[in-house]
Amino acid sequence: QLQLAESGGGLVQPGGSLRLSCAASGFTLDHYAIGWFRQAPGKEREGVSCISSRGGSTTYANSVKGRFTVFRDNAKNTVYLQMNSLKPEDTAAYFCAAGPDGSDLRDYDYDYWGQGTQVTVSS
Repeated sequence: QLQLAESGGGLVQPGGSLRLSCAASGFTLDHYAIGWFRQAPGKEREGVSCISSRGGSTTYANSVKGRFTVFRDNAKNTVYLQMNSLKPEDTAAYFCAAGPDGSDLRDYDYDYWGQGTQVTVSS
């Protein structure tokens, strides 16, 4: 069974950092683009970042550009989202998703989804 699992969420103060991980089981990630999405209570799901299957292409939402970095280690079958300079408005459940190369920050591009990890930015 193809599964994605996010980890690394938690409570952090404004200005702090977190690194989220997206690990795959049942398949290898190196054939897939990976997207990161987030959803805050009462808000629509938002595309945050995505990375191509080999890591050569990355995309970021304007709201996180310069603060978040997506990268992957295909040998570990894991994709990461490094989040720096976190703000309260970054508070949300974060999800990773796998899709074909060429997938962008549109959730309908992606076929497989994890269960999410909560990130809370608060003092």
